[in-house]
Amino acid sequence: MDAQKADLFIMTHAKFFEPHLLPAIREKLLQTDDSKWMMIQSITYREPILMLIISILGGHFGVDRFILGDMGLGVVKLLTCGGLGIWTVIDWFLIMGRTREDNFEKLRQIVS
Repeated sequence: MDAQKADLFIMTHAKFFEPHLLPAIREKLLQTDDSKWMMIQSITYREPILMLIISILGGHFGVDRFILGDMGLGVVKLLTCGGLGIWTVIDWFLIMGRTREDNFEKLRQIVS
């Protein structure tokens, strides 16, 4: 893939990934052939800010973990009412990073 496409992707999708991963993402994109460009562009990423809002509103029921695909943690969080509220508050600080990691994994599966 050419540098122009990689830079365009980074500029439009940087908010979905951890900042320290952006150079590695650019390098992976440069090594990827152009045939995967449409697949890369069609990936739907989760918005970290939206996941934080969902975590604040429904985190004590495990909704945030269910959305991210952590079914086991979602069930435990649901049954314990968010770990008696403690786990819910901790997730308010962790959920955005977890969302960005999930987005990176989606991209890595296509690029690799």
